[in-house]
Amino acid sequence: QVQLVESGGRLVQAGGSLRLSCAASGRSFSSYSMAWFRQAPEKAREFVAAISLSGGSILYADSVKGRFTISRDNAKNTVYLQMNVLKPEDTAVYYCAANWRTISTTAQNYWGQGTQVTVSS
Repeated sequence: QVQLVESGGRLVQAGGSLRLSCAASGRSFSSYSMAWFRQAPEKAREFVAAISLSGGSILYADSVKGRFTISRDNAKNTVYLQMNVLKPEDTAVYYCAANWRTISTTAQNYWGQGTQVTVSS
């Protein structure tokens, strides 16, 4: 069992930056690939970024490439999402997710509760 708790979401102006954190509890954090998804009002949840067990493989959605950076610290059981040059269309609830072994842009084994990011224009 893995529990995920996101933090760092808040209101920010367009062009600004935020760093989201996701703390994982439970054993074997380094055995899970980690990912971030987001869900805007009245839209489906969408993939944002994913990182493999050791960080050697990283995937991004086209909409965030060059602006967002995913990273992980296995010693701290934490995954991060650094978001730069934020746009109003980045407004969403951001979810952290964990998947056993395999990096994935879709199905995940565990999900966090989400943190709200609001970007004002």
